[in-house]
Amino acid sequence: MWGGNEHGDSINAIRAAYEHGVTSIDTAPIYGQGASEQIIGEAIKGIPRDKIQILTKYGLRWDLAKGQFYMKSITNSGKEIDVYKYAGKESIIEECERSLRLLNTDYIDLYQIHWPDPTTPIQESMDAIDKLIQSGKVRYAGVSNFNLEQFKEAEKYVNIVSNQVSYSMIKCEIVNKLVPYMPENNKSILVYSPLGRGILTGKFKPRHRFAKGDHRANLPAYYDKNILLINDFLNKLRPLADEKEASISQLVIRWTIEQPGITVALVGARNANQAIQNAVAMDLELSENELLYITNELNKLKLEG
Repeated sequence: MWGGNEHGDSINAIRAAYEHGVTSIDTAPIYGQGASEQIIGEAIKGIPRDKIQILTKYGLRWDLAKGQFYMKSITNSGKEIDVYKYAGKESIIEECERSLRLLNTDYIDLYQIHWPDPTTPIQESMDAIDKLIQSGKVRYAGVSNFNLEQFKEAEKYVNIVSNQVSYSMIKCEIVNKLVPYMPENNKSILVYSPLGRGILTGKFKPRHRFAKGDHRANLPAYYDKNILLINDFLNKLRPLADEKEASISQLVIRWTIEQPGITVALVGARNANQAIQNAVAMDLELSENELLYITNELNKLKLEG
């Protein structure tokens, strides 16, 4: 779905990120149907377990036709598969055991339901997580892609410490409800795709040809007209990036972390160099006036679709 990646490059990216201060690694079983967790298990060998935090998920099954059909995907060998949202109690316990085995660890720091499962009561799913916490196999419970009402419902049954949601300069719907609630209640917001699945790097041009199966080809942000609009916005930020001796990506990452309520920005990396560039973005200092300038220019951006 993301264009694929080399095994060795992934290992090197994780290790390089750790060496430059990144300690949290987010993954999920569905990423490569277990391959991502296995890669992480290999990459963290030799690193003291208490020096890193492993964040993984549950609730998307490609090997069990149960729950709500979610999407079609493609395996690493090119086979088409059906993916289901399913977070029944026994399924969660099974998924946890498999993740622990692949990750080569005896506990998961943050265990998150990947997407809401409308076929299973939230209480049933959260009761399963509470059981895993009591057994020591999970340290903390989190959710992902939950709206505020779903988050509050989950909170009734187990302490939920975080919500992982999509957020970027071009996707900021969470600011209306979720952002005000979470910090006021001592909860964290983890945001994924802060670079807009790559579009906010400024590296894409109109008529870009994606590899077969890469889902970005159908996203509105990658329409030719929107690519031009986004690149025009990013070009306005280049003088500031140059002044800071930073890349556009680093500027975007730093702006994202500075937004109200955002605790963690989860940024992907295909190789060691990208991982290092992402990590050092946290060394970038932006004044209130510089942050305001970026926000004002962003507010002028009007995308289509």
